[in-house]
Amino acid sequence: VQLVQSGPELRNPGASVKVSCKASGDTARSYYIDWVRQAPGQGLEWMGRIDPGDGETKYSQKFQGRVTFSADTSTKTPYVELISLRREDTAVYYCAYRIFGTNYYLYWGQGTLVTVSS
Repeated sequence: VQLVQSGPELRNPGASVKVSCKASGDTARSYYIDWVRQAPGQGLEWMGRIDPGDGETKYSQKFQGRVTFSADTSTKTPYVELISLRREDTAVYYCAYRIFGTNYYLYWGQGTLVTVSS
């Protein structure tokens, strides 16, 4: 399985950004795509996850209301959209693949750098 994410983004504070993560290869029948971010000098932060098969989502409480996960089920492409961007949202955003019922990631996207700066 390969996860290919969209390219780097530069946004002003208050704007929004949408990052994609296209899955290809022999994906399982049932898997989640988790979204994780890493700000400069910080550890990994879990944002939530989506089931690309039916669009069912779960959000970290920290991001609820400002983050939306969606998926184009025909192309197995999940998306994360973050609104009302703040400078502290500057980070590398990763998608990660895990099978239902497991808590470890089998595959990772290459990461998408989102920079929020005026």
